[in-house]
Amino acid sequence: MAEPIALIALALDGALGWPRWLYRRVGHPVGGFARIIEWGARRWKLPMRSPRQRRLGGIATLLLVTGIAAAVALLLQWVAIELLGSHGWLVVAILAFPAIAQRSLLEHVRPVLAALESRNLGQARDAVALIVGRDTEQLDAPAVSRAAIESLAESFCDGVIAPLFWLIVLGLPGVWAFKAISTADSMIGHVEQPWRDFGWAAARADDFANWLPARIAGALICLSGAGGWRTMARDHGEHASPNAGWPEAAMAGALGVWLAGPVAYDGVCHDKPVIGAGGKAGPGELRKAIGIYIKACALAWIIAGVLAWPV
Repeated sequence: MAEPIALIALALDGALGWPRWLYRRVGHPVGGFARIIEWGARRWKLPMRSPRQRRLGGIATLLLVTGIAAAVALLLQWVAIELLGSHGWLVVAILAFPAIAQRSLLEHVRPVLAALESRNLGQARDAVALIVGRDTEQLDAPAVSRAAIESLAESFCDGVIAPLFWLIVLGLPGVWAFKAISTADSMIGHVEQPWRDFGWAAARADDFANWLPARIAGALICLSGAGGWRTMARDHGEHASPNAGWPEAAMAGALGVWLAGPVAYDGVCHDKPVIGAGGKAGPGELRKAIGIYIKACALAWIIAGVLAWPV
């Protein structure tokens, strides 16, 4: 039997997550990535530099943070296997599970649902503001529900399926290199200035790293929701991201609602296309989306277990 590293990593994340007390004491590995990226931005994203120089600086920053993440992970994986032999895979699984965010995502979305169901709109806005970048102060209950569902679907890809995919394909270096790329994209991979040139490489690398995982995530959502295939095929291209549209359109189709549409960032309204069709999302749809997400995670567990089964 192949070592069930991915399955054990999923199980550890599902059981433990990354506890708040541990985060307060030691932080999280992505915090180290953030500091490297911030150092690169201070050094190379300067107003007096040309667009080409800022782009090259962004490439250098991405290579630096990804190289450090992969090199450290490779060293730790080698040490675990060399010291513990056939039992080293368990240490590798322990080192890999913090890169997966299935439990963390649930812990952030469930308070939104609880606040909506108790009709506390202010609390629901505060809770959803922790997981989305849009303005939340004026959102009504359907808009809060829609924002939470969109985040749940998109994060199923980059927080669960993509790290799992790269762990299976490239081991510990793969999953932590992916997390470094994902962190860089979230911090600097913006189309707006002054980040557009400096964050170009991070955004393109994240597009590549999520390309296949996004499509896998969309398929798992459709399987878990017993539908959504037609909406996913039709509307995935309506999203600005080449990847996020797949799980979001799949979730919209599975729920029979529309997602996306006009949204405000920093007081500026952006008229984004609608994904899906049907009625408005509400607390009931958010609860159903959480159920679909849990089933999709269970399918990921099954896939990880099958891949570890003897051929």
